[in-house]
Amino acid sequence: MKVDILVAEIGSTITKVSLFDGIKEGQPRFLGQGSAPTSIARGDVTIGLNQAVDQLKKKFQTDSLDATESFACSSAAGGLRMSVHGLVYDMTVKAAKEAALGAGANLHLLTAGLLTDTDIKNIRSSSLNIILIAGGVDYGEKETALANAKLIAKQKMNIPVIFAGNIVNREAVQKAFDIQDQGKYLYLCENVYPKIDQLAVEPARKVIQDVFEEHIVRAPGMEKVRSLIHQTIIPTPGAVLRAAKVLQASMGDLLVADVGGATTDLHSVTEGSPDVQKMTLSPEPFAKRTVEGDLGVFVNRLRVIQMVGQEKMEKDLQMPHEQLAGILAEYRPVPSEKQIPVVEYLTSLCCGVALNRHCGRFVTSFGPAGKTSIAEGKDLTNVRYLIGTGGALTRLPGGKKILADLLVWRDPRLLLPKTPAQVLIDHDYIMAAVGAFAETYPDAAVTLLKNSFRI
Repeated sequence: MKVDILVAEIGSTITKVSLFDGIKEGQPRFLGQGSAPTSIARGDVTIGLNQAVDQLKKKFQTDSLDATESFACSSAAGGLRMSVHGLVYDMTVKAAKEAALGAGANLHLLTAGLLTDTDIKNIRSSSLNIILIAGGVDYGEKETALANAKLIAKQKMNIPVIFAGNIVNREAVQKAFDIQDQGKYLYLCENVYPKIDQLAVEPARKVIQDVFEEHIVRAPGMEKVRSLIHQTIIPTPGAVLRAAKVLQASMGDLLVADVGGATTDLHSVTEGSPDVQKMTLSPEPFAKRTVEGDLGVFVNRLRVIQMVGQEKMEKDLQMPHEQLAGILAEYRPVPSEKQIPVVEYLTSLCCGVALNRHCGRFVTSFGPAGKTSIAEGKDLTNVRYLIGTGGALTRLPGGKKILADLLVWRDPRLLLPKTPAQVLIDHDYIMAAVGAFAETYPDAAVTLLKNSFRI
């Protein structure tokens, strides 16, 4: 069987393979999807990948699957594990953090200022894939970023390091890494914070994803996957953000919610309102991702339950203590029918807390002119679409209502959509898959996603 595009998504628990055709003819179609448990524990992720392919072969009654192009995204083995090191937390550290999160990273350490012995110890023990060093606007302060680069080079960890700080430091940083025989691991990039109140995160995001693809051998068998894929391998959250950016260019400002078993990701693509921008003191990226590592409906379900309290949960669900306790005792990653109301409740909690953390707000400031209102954080007031993807929101029957209910009660201080956003569900669960090739085939990506949204 011949198809245009095959996309492999290698997740922490599930591996999916999606097939697409009609790409070159301008009539893109999603053909189907196969899935299997990710086989990290068996020492080779290609076992699960081949099982997902076999499922598709059986579905289409074919002995072979031949794709003209193949892409992949992965969050297996912890995904893209990064640390970020800058000069001032609210400036260069924030800019570097936005670049890393937007590329699809899981951040394990952020530091501001000179690295300490404890910081170095944490860097060495964090099993990182990539280290990102920032610091200083162009032609501004240069000592801190250079000192940090020298310290990291001296550790000789043999992992990729991206320098995205003061342009003046490039030559000296390269020399520091060459002296330690680490030059081949260094990648120089445009400054993520070239001027005061100016973010330039997109170049760093691209370099991060390129480096990830070049060095992705962490999950056992991943090097085999790379040899099977014609195109790039990128982090799964980065693929979702790519899809969101392509959609925004076609449909307008949007917010994507992705609730999983371990984390809840929000991706917003919007400049916000001009009126709010006049009140903002620090810049926010056009495309922003936040990842909440404590919000998930399986791995982190107990943390979410603790946030609300089991007694309140029983009251809200109108469920006796013994009944809820029994469901939680037999809780499974793929919910049974009696478990669904509990998972929907937890999904709603995850979405609400994540949105509260992601969005900006009006705050009161006191200065020489007296009491004034300023805006902090990401402005979502111009968002027109609220999109649900990920296993929880696409597979639970109440996914659309969960998202619609997010905007029913509004705190006037929060920078949420001024008018109710239209709720869309990624019914085919292909947003990450489509995001893997969205930059190559943007028109096809938009058509496929609109079909998945049933619009």
